[in-house]
Amino acid sequence: MYKISKQFAFSASHILEGLSDDHPCSRLHGHNYIVTIHLKSETLNEVGFVKDYRELSIVKEYIDNNLDHRHLNDVFSVNPTAENMARELYTIFVKEIPQIYAVEVCETPKTSAIYEA
Repeated sequence: MYKISKQFAFSASHILEGLSDDHPCSRLHGHNYIVTIHLKSETLNEVGFVKDYRELSIVKEYIDNNLDHRHLNDVFSVNPTAENMARELYTIFVKEIPQIYAVEVCETPKTSAIYEA
């Protein structure tokens, strides 16, 4: 199995619902997010790629146009936790990029959530 990944960055704010009032994430705050798209394939294309990284520009365009410098509660129909965002992004991108098997969302350099199909 061949596996590749590519990272995309954006900055955004959110408020996590359902937490106690004294929890810091229940207040408006932001992150410098890193989204990693993971692809895999048992075969390579005629060039020798799982997928040309340039073909992942649709991910960058979506992130730049819909997530960067936005309030994520206004973007997602679910509570914008890293876990929920990873699943939502997977669902959006797998339609155009069927080699995707996982999406990872990092809120900080030390934390990440992965949705894997």
